[in-house]
Amino acid sequence: MTPSSPRPSLRRRSRLLATSALVTAGVLVLGACGSDNGDNGGDGDNGAVNTDAPLYDQLPESIREAGKITVGSDIAYAPIEYYDENNEVTGIDPAIADAMAEQLGVPMDFVNGTFDGLVLGMNSGRYDVIMSAMTDTRERQEGLSEDAEGGADFVNYFEAGSALLVAAGNPDGITTLEDLCGLTVAFQRGTSNEALVERQGESCDEPIEVLVNDTDDESITQLQSGRAQVVVTDFPVALYNATTARDGELFEVVGEQIDAAPYGIAVPKDNPELRDALQQALQAIIDDGTYQEVLAEWDAETGAIESATVNAGQ
Repeated sequence: MTPSSPRPSLRRRSRLLATSALVTAGVLVLGACGSDNGDNGGDGDNGAVNTDAPLYDQLPESIREAGKITVGSDIAYAPIEYYDENNEVTGIDPAIADAMAEQLGVPMDFVNGTFDGLVLGMNSGRYDVIMSAMTDTRERQEGLSEDAEGGADFVNYFEAGSALLVAAGNPDGITTLEDLCGLTVAFQRGTSNEALVERQGESCDEPIEVLVNDTDDESITQLQSGRAQVVVTDFPVALYNATTARDGELFEVVGEQIDAAPYGIAVPKDNPELRDALQQALQAIIDDGTYQEVLAEWDAETGAIESATVNAGQ
């Protein structure tokens, strides 16, 4: 399903979103709306075009004619992006996108897709951009990773690393990546977390048994059911589930945040005009304080950046 039309403005979302996130956490842990083949999940018309917006004239003509920016996203990754109890798209990414849209003058329309097919979908014309907690890496920029065929430029908007999510009480005494050896570990396919587990497995005497999933929700459900002993996921996602799932009784985050790196809005490499407009929009909301307000609403200030960069990932 998709957000209703029109999507609420940033100023009307406020703390209600964070409260809604807490209410729906139990449902999400048990398996929220997952990714599909990328053919549904768009909200069609989630806001009016404002030709007087500060950056409207900076947009490519094709975007101005379309009246929106179509955003590919794996909408099953609370609190970054997910469906709330009304089947509306919500989370940190959509809230940042809403704020940027006010600068650009066109709505940013989120469309659901499978994470490891998002960049290919963008480069084949299905989406204009990708905004899906996607870590900006040199491999993705150059199209060298399996989930980034064709490559992309990235407008960096947030920073986060990986984390280890375990059952409450940490029954296996896990504190570092080295402790994963010999355990069953779940993670989402095509993510930086998959690469992190693979690298750790190369140094293990006792192999890691991996459970590779299409969505992060599936990994967390496997942890809850006892099939997995640990989930490797992004730090904001791990912390969100640890603090909200069944009022914080199910899970905990152990150890430190691992390898913090920038998230990026992926843009086709042959569309620098759109890339630059997005970078300007992001910098504008950083400068006017709206960006910081969004992160504060989601208790995500630790991931804040000070300036909008392009292709800062290594």
